[in-house]
Amino acid sequence: MITVLSGGTGTPKLLQGLKEVIDTKDLTIIVNTLENDFFSGVYVSADIDTVLYTMADMINDELWYGVKGDTFITHERLGEIGCPELLRIGDIDRATKIQKTQLMEKYGLLKACEIQAKNMGIDAKIIPMSEENSDIKIITDIGELEFHDFLIKHQSQPEVLDVKFSKVKPSEGIIDAIKNSEAVIIGPSNPITSILPILSLDGVREALKDTYVIAVSPIIGNDSVSGPASKFMEALDIDVSAVGVASVYDDFLDAFVIDDKDNDKKVEINQIVNKVITTNTIMNNLDAKINLAQIIIDCIP
Repeated sequence: MITVLSGGTGTPKLLQGLKEVIDTKDLTIIVNTLENDFFSGVYVSADIDTVLYTMADMINDELWYGVKGDTFITHERLGEIGCPELLRIGDIDRATKIQKTQLMEKYGLLKACEIQAKNMGIDAKIIPMSEENSDIKIITDIGELEFHDFLIKHQSQPEVLDVKFSKVKPSEGIIDAIKNSEAVIIGPSNPITSILPILSLDGVREALKDTYVIAVSPIIGNDSVSGPASKFMEALDIDVSAVGVASVYDDFLDAFVIDDKDNDKKVEINQIVNKVITTNTIMNNLDAKINLAQIIIDCIP
């Protein structure tokens, strides 16, 4: 059994590789829910849906959200009648979100994800980190912003002064999944808004200390591969580097994968974690994703 901690961009790319090298029936994916919210009357769990679409081979892997080949008739019509959407939700994607909203009213988010995964033919177990509503605020030089306002409306441009998020209870089965895993993989997702929320759940860090944990750095040099991770790290006084990422996980980390370009940081990182692996971490094609996944699996003792 392998458990993966996932956000919504970098880690799903790794999941595409893992699908090719391990049996997905042995895979559990714990997914960030910090950014979940209602938009246009439907519940949007962007990271969960990205993981679902990735595992079902439906993901739009040019944008890394939504469904490949989707249409946007409803989104465009809403704009025409004076109801513009902050999020550009495709029609097939919207159907998934409508169903999830309805399932949640009856069963809750955990069961809703289970039902949707089964309907999509997914063997892996996908667990939202929490069934409770989360709240995240990005404190910036232009004021306090909701996450999606910062990310989409303001295109991540404002200077970030702080990041604050609410504490929530872990979903049922998370601690057991970690404890019963041969290894836990922390994918190359944003360490501040994708992974830290999972780590902040009661019992998670303690469970990770008793499990073999491998993480992949989403930072190469002094910037994030994608997204505003570097801005968030800087705001929290965390060094924007692979060293800084390792320091976030230092109390439980057993192995750390960094890009070849960061080989000069290996000695410093070795002061945090004993096993440091250097390789290409840019997953710009399936071969690169499979290669990285195989390297991670091979380093599990």
